[in-house]
Amino acid sequence: MSTGIRRVAEKAGVSLGTVSNAINRPEILAPETLKRVRKAIDELKFIPNASAQTLRAGKTRILGLVVPDISNPFFTDLAKGVNDAALLAGYVVILCNTDEDSEKEDHYIDILAGQNVRGILITPAHETNKRLNEISKRGIGLTLVDRPSIGLDTCSVEVNDAHGGLLALEHLYERGHRKIMCLTGESDIPQVAERERGMREAISRIPKADRPTIITQRIPMMTADSASTVMSEHISEKGLNFTAVICGNDLVAFGAIRAIRAAGYSIPEDVSVIGYDDIDFAANATVPLTSIAQPKYQLGYAAAELVISECENPEKHAHQKIQFQPHLIVRNSTRSI
Repeated sequence: MSTGIRRVAEKAGVSLGTVSNAINRPEILAPETLKRVRKAIDELKFIPNASAQTLRAGKTRILGLVVPDISNPFFTDLAKGVNDAALLAGYVVILCNTDEDSEKEDHYIDILAGQNVRGILITPAHETNKRLNEISKRGIGLTLVDRPSIGLDTCSVEVNDAHGGLLALEHLYERGHRKIMCLTGESDIPQVAERERGMREAISRIPKADRPTIITQRIPMMTADSASTVMSEHISEKGLNFTAVICGNDLVAFGAIRAIRAAGYSIPEDVSVIGYDDIDFAANATVPLTSIAQPKYQLGYAAAELVISECENPEKHAHQKIQFQPHLIVRNSTRSI
């Protein structure tokens, strides 16, 4: 490492300190000087030793990203936003997938803390996690992604899910639907609870005599297979006692559609289906899916900016709570009756 830096310094005609600054604090160098040093680094194929830098500085430039289901394209797009913001700031990202399992989540948090990461971005599997309270005490930056920071002194980036639930119900109500299934996850998942709150708010605005009936059907996992199984069982036991379905996400919507078709019904002639997230597949499905769109990439990018701000300047950092607004994308999977 020492020999390599000396060769770079000699070739660029600068001091060892200037080479070190070019690697660790490039913003303080004059553009021409930085350009000269980087050219020397490229020509000599010099690779800075990140471990040595970490030992000297006592800090890494690593972030941990903990999500509940990376197979869901929503989290793929979110992770891309995190990664792009991190790369721009000179950080790398370790991705951890919990499968909505609290024990896995705790395990990953412990591992990341043990690796001395600078910051953690997390979408908790459930509303509370005692380990999150310990993160900031260890000097690790923390930002909640797609979750409100309930009871935690930390940054958060979320979408107004109550408004999303309201939009979904209003859309179906305006098209004449009065028997609506809500096919979604457990109520201790914050997004689920908020969307259901938004649906209740929408219903409260409707005259009592015309309020729709809501059939809430819980699924153990927010996946297409789980949704398909639960929907098939419901139709088998109770028949088609609804004209529309509001789904917890777009994958759940695809699973519901699969089960409804397998039972001999058509979308949207017999049942209207609305998803949530507006993943890329939604517009390109056999029946293009009506969905509540979330700014997935922007969520991740904004969250990474917040946690990096805390990592870089913890003394002056002020926690922020950013909330994006969802919007309705109408396609062919919903119709008026």
